[in-house]
Amino acid sequence: MNARHACASNSRSTPLAEVPVLSGDAFRDELMGQVAGASQLLALFGTPRTGHALRLYAVTGQATTATLRIFATDVSDRYPALTPNCPAAHWFEREIAEQWGCRPEGHPWLKPIRFHRAYGDRDAWQRDPAQPITPGNTDFFSVQGEDVHEVAVGPVHAGVIEPGHFRFQCLGERILHLEIALGYQHRGIERRLVGGPDKRTIHYMETLAGDTTVGHATAYCQALEALAGCEAAVRGQAVRAIGLELERLANHTGDLGALAVDIGFLPTSSYCGRLRGDFLNASALLCGSRFGRGLVRPGGAAFDLDERRSEQLRDRVTATFQDTARAVGLLWHSPSVLARFDGTGVVSRAVCDALGMVGPAARACGSDRDARRNFPAGFFRFAQIPVSTWHTGDVFARAYVRWLEVQRSARFVQDLAASLPRGEARRELGALRPNRLVVSLVEGWRGQICHVAITGDDGRLAHYKIVDPSFRNWFALAIAMRNQQISDFPVCNKSFNLSYCGHDL
Repeated sequence: MNARHACASNSRSTPLAEVPVLSGDAFRDELMGQVAGASQLLALFGTPRTGHALRLYAVTGQATTATLRIFATDVSDRYPALTPNCPAAHWFEREIAEQWGCRPEGHPWLKPIRFHRAYGDRDAWQRDPAQPITPGNTDFFSVQGEDVHEVAVGPVHAGVIEPGHFRFQCLGERILHLEIALGYQHRGIERRLVGGPDKRTIHYMETLAGDTTVGHATAYCQALEALAGCEAAVRGQAVRAIGLELERLANHTGDLGALAVDIGFLPTSSYCGRLRGDFLNASALLCGSRFGRGLVRPGGAAFDLDERRSEQLRDRVTATFQDTARAVGLLWHSPSVLARFDGTGVVSRAVCDALGMVGPAARACGSDRDARRNFPAGFFRFAQIPVSTWHTGDVFARAYVRWLEVQRSARFVQDLAASLPRGEARRELGALRPNRLVVSLVEGWRGQICHVAITGDDGRLAHYKIVDPSFRNWFALAIAMRNQQISDFPVCNKSFNLSYCGHDL
């Protein structure tokens, strides 16, 4: 342990007593120094203390050394905001203010992100207790000018999708500013996890962002295994890895088809919807659920692959990938497609790094970060997938990175299914150890998933923090839309394809 932070690694627990509690100034200096030194802010959250105190925890990750650093500070009802010097803290500090009524003074745009009452006895916005809190009921940023107009989209949309509100400030057809209001899907999942684990906990994990069932369930199980001091069965870790990559294959293929829909390119769009279903059916072959529910359990995997089903899985993935290659290949050889993708919704590498973007959206900006390689856990300690990047930061890059990942994930699944480790798929998990903290990272198909679990004196979960990749990237979508045509919003939005419910938790 360093005097200013505790060092850890992915899915390895740390005694809570080893996490240093710094003064406010030292906490700020430590965070700024680590971010300046190429570490990324992975999580920033508060846990209630006695009286009116709040303990803020920061978790950072140094990709080149696979090192996690954890440190904390105690604050009362306010503290100097970190966001002006660390933009990656922007969304985290808004969440802390909303949850615990602790105001980051000097935050540039402090307002709710989920629109619920504070968990403690304070409210950072001093709202009238008699008035109901409804998502989106807030003041929006507005641009003044004779020719400026406002366009509001959602929360009810034309398609069968989740609710979210988008408020555009436009000059003619050009977007000056986009503000995104979420919170319509808030379910209070993190609060329900306290006191667990119990029979419901794994089901909360599998449904908190339903298209990322395997990703979140894996992050949760890795956390529990670390807290119990138990290593999951190696064969079970391999089955989990197959499930995770099948989830990536299905969603990336579906997204490539959806991008084709948004620009009216029917050849690719008509095929990819069916091909996404074929990859989902491969997950059903693995565990009986097209979305991977029931597959990942503490100690390993609840389902195994015998030789016959392993061969069937390889054959299905091979056939579906070949069809996908033909369908997606049309995108890269069609001038009308490239004209709509190239230069649309650009996010620079500098903005990407400042905001702490993750996943394909970050790798499309040239960021060479992938938790499977940088913070390997589970079976990714033994088998690596090359990191896929591009450099232009536009819709084309976000689409092309998906295609690169489809190719590499398909090869990984075929190879691993043909050479699964011998042994059991799951082993029993013991009791969780008290007063420990663990950070569990998984590279989900949208990007890096971060779970932080803390146990109390009784070995039960005293606090559980979930950072879905959408939480990191929604603000990046708003930045990508600046100075774009408003007609570009559907294709730009789809190129990120962020989760509403994964953000709203």
